[in-house]
Amino acid sequence: MSRVWSLPPLWVRRVVLAPLIVLLAFVWMPVALWLGIVAAGVVAWALPGKLRILRVVFMVGLYLLWDALALVWMFILWVASGFGWAIHRDWFQRRHFRLMAAMLGSLFWAAKWLLRLEIVVDDADLQPAGPTVPTIVVSRHGGPADSFIIVNTLINRFNREPAIVMKDTLQWDPAIDVLLNRVPTRFVTTGRRRKGPGGALAIGELAAGLKDNDTLLIFPEGGNVTPRRRARRIEQLRAKGQADLAARSEAMQHVMAPHAGGLLAAIENAPQARIVMMGHTGLDQLETVGDIWQALPVDKRITLKMWTVPADEVPATLEEREVWLFDWWERIDRWIGENRTA
Repeated sequence: MSRVWSLPPLWVRRVVLAPLIVLLAFVWMPVALWLGIVAAGVVAWALPGKLRILRVVFMVGLYLLWDALALVWMFILWVASGFGWAIHRDWFQRRHFRLMAAMLGSLFWAAKWLLRLEIVVDDADLQPAGPTVPTIVVSRHGGPADSFIIVNTLINRFNREPAIVMKDTLQWDPAIDVLLNRVPTRFVTTGRRRKGPGGALAIGELAAGLKDNDTLLIFPEGGNVTPRRRARRIEQLRAKGQADLAARSEAMQHVMAPHAGGLLAAIENAPQARIVMMGHTGLDQLETVGDIWQALPVDKRITLKMWTVPADEVPATLEEREVWLFDWWERIDRWIGENRTA
């Protein structure tokens, strides 16, 4: 396995990486290059065929501009907040969520016509309960950028304000780094590099602050499903003496055995929140960079399915809740098998 680069200190990310993105986008890149990027996008959209290089050139250029514009706008908000003094107050929090909605909306608008992505939400029942009910969304993890797709759906379709637990390496992206450190988010370090709190503790901290239309997004699998992770998780269950859950995990074909700790911590710290289970399919067969390259243009229909769990169906004890979570994961696994695209 390749060695993961250590995350640079906060001052390096703010003083070096963030300004570098802005300079790269607006000063160093010649106008001719931007014209070429736009032309690549137009050609890739207008002509039939894969045209992978042109699509990648346009999307990389768009993402760079997307990052730079967000950083400039967040700098303006930082100045307006008294150079960061009031940046975590409600008014500025709402401005940052609106910026997040605009960023994700524009990104998926471009992906829709350039990569031919279609996102369908099946039987979504988040909205009828009203925007003032805090919610815990428990989702399977599968495919590249599925967390972005889900957050975009929550914030732009359902007007929710997401609170997320994410891997700390995502802070390599300056715009994500600045934005998510200003809204309710916890970054966790995985594996042997872990120094801070684990995922369950971070989820519990976020859940304790849920109110109004806040939505805590949890991925109990901890990462995209791979054969190695799946086998390791099954062995962990066996090592803990949970042979029954290990056998049930082996029978699930499309998902990985969930870690119950995060959800249990969320329920304990936010008993007033409703729980929504989520399955999705469409990108789960794209596991490597090579898979994504071969699939360009993606030309996929991504289907999201949500189930709101009645409050009286949540078991009372921790042991029962872990088994209950596996029951739901088996249901999601069956749904994926019935709806997965060939």
